[in-house]
Amino acid sequence: MTGGEVRDGVSLTNLDQPLFEGADATKRDLLDYLDALAGRIIPALRGRPLSVIRVLRGQDPFMQKNLPKYAPDWISRVSMWAGSSHRQIAYALCDDRPTLLWFGNQRAIEYHPALVRAGQPDLPTHLVLDLDPPEGDDSFRPAVKAAQLVRQALADSGLRGAVKTSGAKGVHVFVPIEGAGAEEAAAATRALAARAERLDPVLATTAFIREDRGGKVFLDSTRAGGGTVVSVYSPRVRPGLPVSHPVPWSDLDSVSPRDFTLRAVTGSIGDSDPWTELMPAPQRVPADLIEEGRAIPIARVQAMHEGKRRARARRNSG
Repeated sequence: MTGGEVRDGVSLTNLDQPLFEGADATKRDLLDYLDALAGRIIPALRGRPLSVIRVLRGQDPFMQKNLPKYAPDWISRVSMWAGSSHRQIAYALCDDRPTLLWFGNQRAIEYHPALVRAGQPDLPTHLVLDLDPPEGDDSFRPAVKAAQLVRQALADSGLRGAVKTSGAKGVHVFVPIEGAGAEEAAAATRALAARAERLDPVLATTAFIREDRGGKVFLDSTRAGGGTVVSVYSPRVRPGLPVSHPVPWSDLDSVSPRDFTLRAVTGSIGDSDPWTELMPAPQRVPADLIEEGRAIPIARVQAMHEGKRRARARRNSG
């Protein structure tokens, strides 16, 4: 065992081990970051069913939803049905610093909280649009332009949101809401994506099937209901350990994902929490937005049927 200590009652081990190839960081660096940012990270995770992406030595990254049986009893948890995996899952609730440190010691690098709180599975707290640009050396710039389309679509709908880098190549727009059920929130998210697409269909698309996107920015409206999105301030399993970081709308044109790495953010920590400060108060979702979205097919379902249709066409033509 190389390097070890105890923080807040949590034993931390093997602190000098590299995290993964290309991370340019050790497990200690990760834990120091989580510890330093705990006051910002925990409010974004508290009370929400949590999935994490872990990287064990010599293994590929994997997502963990179920809290392991060996997890300490003092970690809060909630049992919920996971529609994607069709089973009951014991999710952790990362409500305090010891829990965050424990996950860091388990080599949990990415933190993906649900858009709902434990005990309120049908009440999403945010609408989220995940803007995924095409591959390219400067793919972030198109994502920024697409984010401005989403901002305009929100304004046209009487709504406001906050924006953060995804920590990869894209952008996430969060819209805090209240009073809307899961189906209503999902419909409203689809309508917002469609409205943004109509503002500039040359730049942006809602096409779920990748081959149909034509080099455009994908306005992903599927992060709804019981979905998860990587948390603000979460590191990503990418070279250099980039971090998903909030950005004021006025600064979005002048930043790069490379500005927000684990080392850079650790070195610039202040007393404030930009994400909380930039986030508008929860808003009621306009009825017309919900109604418009209900007429738009659910992307994953539509893509599944279209994929089957294309497969049949290929078989028949062959």
